[in-house]
Amino acid sequence: MKKTILIILGFFLFAAASFAQIDNPVKWKFATEKLSDDELQLTIVATIEDGWHLYGQFFPDGGPVKLSITFEESADYQLVGKAVESPKPHVEHDDIFMIDVQYFEKKATFTQKIKILSTKKFKLVGEVSGQACYDDKCVLVGDEFELKIKGVKKKENADKNSEKVDKQNSSDTSESADNQEDTSETTLVIETDTLARLHASETAKISGERTETTPIIATNNPWTDENTEDGSFIWFFLVAMFFGFTALVTPCVFPMIPMTVSFFMHSEQDRAKSRMKALIYGISIVVIYTLPIAIIIAIANVFGNTSLSGDFANFLSTHWIPNIFFFLVFMVFAASFLGMFEIVLPSWLVNKSDKQVDKGGLLGTFFMAFTLVLVSFSCTGPIVGGILVESTQGGQILKPIFGMLGFSIGVAAPFTLFAFFPSLLKNLPKSGGWLNAVKVTLGFVELALGLKFLSVADQTYHWGLLDREIYIAFWIVIFLLLGVYYLGKLKFAHDSDSKFISVPRLGLAVITFTFVMYLIPGMFGAPLKALSGYLPPQATHDFDLVKLIRGETATNICSKPKYDDQLHLPHGLHGYFDYYEALACSKEQNKPIFIDFTGHGCVNCREMEANVWSDPKVLKILQEDFVILAMYVDDKKIKLPENEWFTSSLDGKKKKTLGKQNADIQMVNFNVNSQPYYVLLDYDGNVLAQPHQYNLNVDEFVNFLQKGKAEFAKQRR
Repeated sequence: MKKTILIILGFFLFAAASFAQIDNPVKWKFATEKLSDDELQLTIVATIEDGWHLYGQFFPDGGPVKLSITFEESADYQLVGKAVESPKPHVEHDDIFMIDVQYFEKKATFTQKIKILSTKKFKLVGEVSGQACYDDKCVLVGDEFELKIKGVKKKENADKNSEKVDKQNSSDTSESADNQEDTSETTLVIETDTLARLHASETAKISGERTETTPIIATNNPWTDENTEDGSFIWFFLVAMFFGFTALVTPCVFPMIPMTVSFFMHSEQDRAKSRMKALIYGISIVVIYTLPIAIIIAIANVFGNTSLSGDFANFLSTHWIPNIFFFLVFMVFAASFLGMFEIVLPSWLVNKSDKQVDKGGLLGTFFMAFTLVLVSFSCTGPIVGGILVESTQGGQILKPIFGMLGFSIGVAAPFTLFAFFPSLLKNLPKSGGWLNAVKVTLGFVELALGLKFLSVADQTYHWGLLDREIYIAFWIVIFLLLGVYYLGKLKFAHDSDSKFISVPRLGLAVITFTFVMYLIPGMFGAPLKALSGYLPPQATHDFDLVKLIRGETATNICSKPKYDDQLHLPHGLHGYFDYYEALACSKEQNKPIFIDFTGHGCVNCREMEANVWSDPKVLKILQEDFVILAMYVDDKKIKLPENEWFTSSLDGKKKKTLGKQNADIQMVNFNVNSQPYYVLLDYDGNVLAQPHQYNLNVDEFVNFLQKGKAEFAKQRR
């Protein structure tokens, strides 16, 4: 049943032509040519507009949409091999998808050999589809073909044709004449307007009930957007660098700074060579932390790029197994920082590396850096592990590399800086109990952050174990204990005795207790906007005092929504989670549809809801002027009946859950797989405004809604 959602949304995109210029950069021609009595060749010619490029058929998965030529199954013919491309496509490395892609410019020809099996006339029916791009925009392109083919002639003694070459040669003239006659009857050249043909096809398909037919994907999407990320690499890099600096002030690393710098400064070589070795030392630290991650990612790409993209990235981000594993990892790291045990590498590995230092030279400098990494692992290991685990969220293939690069630079830069300017060592504080306090602080932080992974699994599978108020309660207790620790009222295994509380520790205690006071109103429904991306949705709050005072918002639904016992909208809003229900209500109320592609584990979605949706202007428009449809792309629990399954045109897999179907609908129709993603539609299929993504500017979001509302009113005049 829900398979036809793709068809309907595809039609919606075509209907958008009523108000926007639709790109149709590829024109298609189809022709057949007889090669022999029982074999023909289908030729597909793609004429590509200047500035555009059309992606080819053969490059690794996990990138742009590849060209696909599909044929309707028939006993009348059989394909011979794969379609051949001409000319040779351009090959270019795509920095976004991290793969080599192939594409054509100006013109491309595809030829497919076909063996004729039928003795009667038949139709060769199929479709070509792919993706064309121009600078920063891409559209899906394609066309259908239906060619009349004459069947193979009946022969009484077919085997005799191959027994004697001379006999075959003597019949070339007459056979050639027959071939010419067949070609004139069966060769058909088609040059059509792709949009017009597929528009008619889609209209015919959606006129009936929900079916199990394979959907035709929208050929041209005026709103296609490949910008799937918000440019957070730099931010993540800076955060990782901060934790690199933090690792320096741990008991395992800080005491080694003056020792290491002293080694370079008191060597028998001149000052310039010592500084050069110090620079190499710093670079070696960066390489040791970053290179292994880069190699692993490169190997993954060589072997198909499947483990770091698509379904696997979604698996890491939303499935309960990796999230529970990550939660346990953070708890182990926290226990280590709090002094329960130390995570250390085997002593033989450290000793073996240390022996290489004595060899001197550049190799000795490298192994000195390697020894530092090994010796400090008990303090840096949990931080590195936390960065790597966090980098898996969102499926960004370069994020782990950026994380390790930032962390390693944070660790290495001070060593190199002090080696160049040794006088700065005088300003360093002395080692002492404050170093262990840094470790303990990191332990409490790891406890708090680890709950996020448990929360994602809980929300995705609707376990109900870690609702919003319970999550906030954990944070209140964790940071309350941290504040008590700063006041010296709580001690751990490696803490030293202190007769008084220093001013810095008192300042940290004040900051921590202030943060706890900020959290407390969240127990009663306060939005806590600054933390919205890390907290469970407001809808999971059992006792929402703010909601009780505000009361239920105006309803814009026509009937009880499916799945509303498991899925919810924020701020007391009412809406649907099933496309067909939203469409029916849109027609009944004569209101446009606001589609929210969202996810349980989507940090940016929660931030948008807490900072933008909560604005009175936004709430008023959503309440009064739209039928809201929330399409959760990561839901694992809601399994659909078999008659609603469909096979994806992207990966050929059956989509059996609501989450997988919603994710597929978003990727197929909008070429976007990031959330949040907001689309405005009317019930006749018109896309009312440029889709909106993560942007915390309230005025721009209001403008987006107002544009859709105005366009809807304009079309109803």
